[in-house]
Amino acid sequence: MNGADTAWVLVCAGLVLFMTPGLALFYGGMVPVRNVLAMMMQNIIPLGVITLTWVLVGYTLAFSNRGNSVLGEFDAFALVDVDTPQFHTVATGVTIPALAFVAYQMMFAIITPALLTGATAGRLKFAGWTVFLVVFSIAVYPQVARWLWHPKGWLAQLGAQDWAGGLVVHASAGAAAAAVLLVVGRRRGWPNLRTSPNNLPLMLVGGGILWFGWFGFNAGDGLQANAIAAQALLNTHVAGSAAMVTWLIVERLTSGHSTLVGAVSGAVAGLATITPSAGYVSTGSALLIGLIAGCVCCFAVRLKHLLRYDDALDVIAVHFVGGLLGSFLVGFFADSSVNPVSADGLFAGGGGILLWHQVVAIVCVVVFSFVISWLAAALINRTLGLREPGPEQDSLDKAQQGQSAYSLGGITAHPTTSGRGAGAPPLAAQPGETWHVISAVVNTERLDGLRDALLMAGARSMELTETTVYTGRVRTEVFRSDVRKLDFEDRIRVYAAVDDEHEEAVAAVLRRFGAEPESFHRLEISP
Repeated sequence: MNGADTAWVLVCAGLVLFMTPGLALFYGGMVPVRNVLAMMMQNIIPLGVITLTWVLVGYTLAFSNRGNSVLGEFDAFALVDVDTPQFHTVATGVTIPALAFVAYQMMFAIITPALLTGATAGRLKFAGWTVFLVVFSIAVYPQVARWLWHPKGWLAQLGAQDWAGGLVVHASAGAAAAAVLLVVGRRRGWPNLRTSPNNLPLMLVGGGILWFGWFGFNAGDGLQANAIAAQALLNTHVAGSAAMVTWLIVERLTSGHSTLVGAVSGAVAGLATITPSAGYVSTGSALLIGLIAGCVCCFAVRLKHLLRYDDALDVIAVHFVGGLLGSFLVGFFADSSVNPVSADGLFAGGGGILLWHQVVAIVCVVVFSFVISWLAAALINRTLGLREPGPEQDSLDKAQQGQSAYSLGGITAHPTTSGRGAGAPPLAAQPGETWHVISAVVNTERLDGLRDALLMAGARSMELTETTVYTGRVRTEVFRSDVRKLDFEDRIRVYAAVDDEHEEAVAAVLRRFGAEPESFHRLEISP
């Protein structure tokens, strides 16, 4: 055993594990505010469910030494008796313990089905989704992994290559996403549905974690700490960067804006596209692959409008198209001078043989994953239920978890800056006094100034609530390829209790802070 190789693979296993909560943050930041917890839960639950299925049967189905070219046997059931595995990407000898390989491959099995939740965002029942995870992790993923990543696998023997999961992970997850979309259908109100992401900084954090974890995803697949691992790591970063820049350029030319969502989406598209070839190509080839990925995947976002499928977060455009594109490009850019275990692609003088093998592998993996996933999803939907009913889709967090992701609004979370303490409680009306509540909509972020001005004007108590008002002024917001025309804006509604003597002074303060005449309301307080 080689200590350095073992340490590297164990670190990479941790990096790939870290990608799963990163994916939860990435998707969670892009869904509506009432569906954040449900989306994150759909991404986190594979950590528990698939760990169990992988240990029990997943690993032995994928990497058993006794099985045939299609399916493994149960000799390693529950990891009771794990033989030294046969590695497909290591050039010479076994250098890591069997359990290190088990753990590393388990992280790939966990994140694969989690990827498809972005396509079905806003529609999945949690119980039905959990059952689907079990079925996918036993009936789909281990088989595809065996075909391509086990030396006995029939696609590996054919000559197809998949370095780190362009087919095993991204293509199988993308095909499953398409199948599940057919079963659960579109969200209520689609395509006129115009939901906005709730937290793009959260999306950026998740995207950054994915990029960081992708180094373990791609650079660890050689199972050795050597020059090929360094090449794969560099290729990963270069392709992600090139795709980001390309996506932003295309986005600018087509919509007039280069956006943060576009930058992160382009990077993820490049990372997904380089995955099947990261350990087989040169740095220059990785740069070209990234440039192609950024352009193709950006335009692929438009497919959902042409084909009328409701892919909420563009999983098919980014992961499915990226995985297929990268697997196809292996047939052009693979170079045995970079990695001796690789065949030569078309541009390295190998002719079209490898390209043909890649096409066969693409078709077989996509068809297999789609059919099995559709059958599983359809059966689950007819029995346990996989699609949430229409009304519940508007607030999955309350329907499924009974709570909200964000408990504090901007007003209640606003810290005081004037040094005021808790202060006295609001005064009650005295006998003979007449009080009124004056309400108006203001447009201000100077909450302390508004409060102090109202108190000085004679307000006895006040309440502030966040509200959204129709302004009649149309502004444009771009989210990926969707151009949205918005004529509502965020405001603050103020309720101030005041007596007759100070009523006009309080109203003057509200006008000074932007309240328009039509937003005023006056109510008498009953004793």
